Amino acid sequence: MTESHSSPSNAGRVWHSLRAAFMATFMAAFMIAGLVVCGITLGAFAASTARADAYTDAIAGLASPGFAEKAAAIEALGRLGDSRAIPVLEAMADNQLYTRKADGRLVTGSGGRDITLTDAATGEALGPATSRDLTRINANNAIRTAVGAAVGRLQIGDPDPAKRLAAAETMVRSESPDTVPLLRDALAREQVEDVRAALTLTLAKLSLSSADPGERLTAIKDLSSRLTPEVRALVTPLTLTKPDGSFAEPDPQIRAAATELLGRIDTRLMLTELALNLFQGVSLGSVLLLAAIGLAITFGVMGVINMAHGEMIMLGAYTTVVVQQAFREYIPAEFFGLYLIVSIPAAFLVAGAVGVAMERGIIRFLYGRPLETLLATWGISLMLQQLVRAIFGAPNKEVSNPGWMTGAVEAMPGMVLTYNRIAIIVFAIMVLAGLAALLRYTPFGLQMRAVTQNRSMASAMGIRTGWVDAMTFGLGSGIAGVAGVALSQVGNVSPNLGQGYIVDSFMVVVFGGVGSLWGVLAGAMTLGIFNKFLEPYAGAMLGKILILVFIILFIQKRPRGLFALKGRAAEA
Repeated sequence: MTESHSSPSNAGRVWHSLRAAFMATFMAAFMIAGLVVCGITLGAFAASTARADAYTDAIAGLASPGFAEKAAAIEALGRLGDSRAIPVLEAMADNQLYTRKADGRLVTGSGGRDITLTDAATGEALGPATSRDLTRINANNAIRTAVGAAVGRLQIGDPDPAKRLAAAETMVRSESPDTVPLLRDALAREQVEDVRAALTLTLAKLSLSSADPGERLTAIKDLSSRLTPEVRALVTPLTLTKPDGSFAEPDPQIRAAATELLGRIDTRLMLTELALNLFQGVSLGSVLLLAAIGLAITFGVMGVINMAHGEMIMLGAYTTVVVQQAFREYIPAEFFGLYLIVSIPAAFLVAGAVGVAMERGIIRFLYGRPLETLLATWGISLMLQQLVRAIFGAPNKEVSNPGWMTGAVEAMPGMVLTYNRIAIIVFAIMVLAGLAALLRYTPFGLQMRAVTQNRSMASAMGIRTGWVDAMTFGLGSGIAGVAGVALSQVGNVSPNLGQGYIVDSFMVVVFGGVGSLWGVLAGAMTLGIFNKFLEPYAGAMLGKILILVFIILFIQKRPRGLFALKGRAAEA
């Protein structure tokens, strides 16, 4: 019986003991955790207080009398990483940092006669003051350089990519020994390519000036993927020799790596220049194509030497000026970019109408008399120039690019393709394709080809040859007007605009083949590309002369041009 009563009593004692031990352990753990939290809080508070004291001390150091002490304070602010220092440092670089005479307080100020003050340490607004109440803290170029480096350190982790980019470019002036590790960490985190490129370049500039050969070699390897002119300027000094015959870079391994990288950069730059010249040649060829395609109809198809063709281009450009002005005055600003689209049909109608009037009023009486036609159209060109001067004045007119044609794209480092040039290339090809389709697939195109090949037979078949002549001349003049719209986007508009293209247009038509659209395309692109490749070596004027000599020699061998077609002149 005793054992049966004692078992529950023993179990109760064991349970009470375990519970007491658990509670003691829990209370001990709770107390330890509390102590840890208090320690962390006190440590954080102490660290925060220490940082605040360090920030306050560094800010106060900006008012030191010596430039060396100021530079040390700037360096300390950069190391602290407190973004509050950025406006203070920028104010110092702009000579807008002062001490207030009344209490010696360091303040930043902005404004004219009444300077609005802000406490440099706390950012508290202090109200206005006059210059007599303040003492300016002067900064020399060395201080401004130190400020730029410190601001760069503070902004290197900013969320704004533009600020990180500016920081990467300014940190190259930093002389702090921990700048290179800071840049490496920033480069490892960076995702924006432009900022990465700037960080890489800045890091290389600092590393190449290091006394450690390993760092210099690492910098060259880091630059090996960026074959740009900036990198070439950095690497070139490592491959040079001094006046005494010794090498500027004593380490042969670094010198060999720099020489190999320099060769790769030179090859890349040569290919980039070749591609850029090719693009510019195609761009110039597109301009010549637009200027000459209308002449290919009036001269190549109709056999009329139209010296007023350049003035048709000029009329199209001035039509663009008028449409642009109308959009500015009468159309909401958000639709301004559409003025160029409206200018294309407007310029075609204006120049085409003038062309039809010329053909019906004068040229139709001079068919078969090329000299008289040349003189008559030359006189018309002078009259049109004077008419435009009387209406619009002699000064050049500026035509703004629409927003969608403004800017450029960098196809590769060093090769920038502007949107307006790209648009002109595409537009020229579209005009050529549209004209080819018109001549091949429309009744008017069929009638025009019939009159070109055999006027008498076409007339006998019931085709109104006079109407076809007028519409053909109007078509060529209208396309010249459309060319004026495109040319207004790459230069100023003046009464003499067309005179710069009339000779080149005739050369394109004669070289490509009279009456052939494919010949106009081939001639324009050939002359445009040749001209751009000759200009760097011979100059613009001599280049044109050499091209003219080439065309003369070519015509001696092929009088009918690259693509010869039968025309009205061959009927006899």
